[in-house]
Amino acid sequence: MTPTLVREHLSHAGSAPPGADPRARARDWSEIQERMWEPLYESVHERLDVGPGTRLLGLRCGSGLALLLAAARGAAVTGADSSPELLALARDRLAPDTAQGAEAAAAGPWLLDTLPTEADAPGYDLITVLEPIGCRPGDAEALGALLADALPLAARGAAVVLTAWGPPERCATSAVLGVAAKLADPLHGVHGRRPGRRDDLEEVAQRAGLRPDGSGRVACPFGYADTDSAVRGLLSTGLFDAAIAATDRKQAEKELAEALHPYQRADGIVWMPNVFRYLIARVP
Repeated sequence: MTPTLVREHLSHAGSAPPGADPRARARDWSEIQERMWEPLYESVHERLDVGPGTRLLGLRCGSGLALLLAAARGAAVTGADSSPELLALARDRLAPDTAQGAEAAAAGPWLLDTLPTEADAPGYDLITVLEPIGCRPGDAEALGALLADALPLAARGAAVVLTAWGPPERCATSAVLGVAAKLADPLHGVHGRRPGRRDDLEEVAQRAGLRPDGSGRVACPFGYADTDSAVRGLLSTGLFDAAIAATDRKQAEKELAEALHPYQRADGIVWMPNVFRYLIARVP
């Protein structure tokens, strides 16, 4: 099945803040951070029996790891993201071998400026948003707006998968992300940030007119070779962008490295257990 990559104009972790190198940031996401969510991707694909005949639209697809795993199962995949740098990396992963000739090149993948029209879309039977909500202000509302644009492309009965961070007590990384809140808003810090709620995904699905059809939890430990890799990986998520804008990158890197010390083992590896949640909902 030939993958298709689509560009959509909504925020993503890969959109670098002013002054940052977007290509380096995209590489850090692809090479360090994205793999941390692989257990989540695999669990969703297994739960929904993704395989030949699946027409999948992956929103906020990043550099394409989830799409690659789905394509390896035989699914026809389309990816959408706002970052051209991430989409370029996804294309490298997913594009057909150019040695296959002009026919394969003409078949795709494609990079488009907008989502397909309803007339052009195949009627996706699976839509995924595997970028978890629960850490950024307004991320649930942004997810709802994204679904409003994408759901007209889904077939009746299609599955829609939404994801969120688990409760703070089961996500070691939540304590580290508190540094971002403190730097971005020194007066309120972590106390001014609303943590994700248990029913956030259900509320998003309900507002979108979707019918909940199951959920699950997946352990996704964040493991890094050393503190430098951990800092680069976490900064690539975009969750520290407001902190960098309020202070500067060096200050954010310093405080982030200090927050990681409790999670660094004697061999230098940084290890943070986390649990993420996913919701399966259906298009009426």
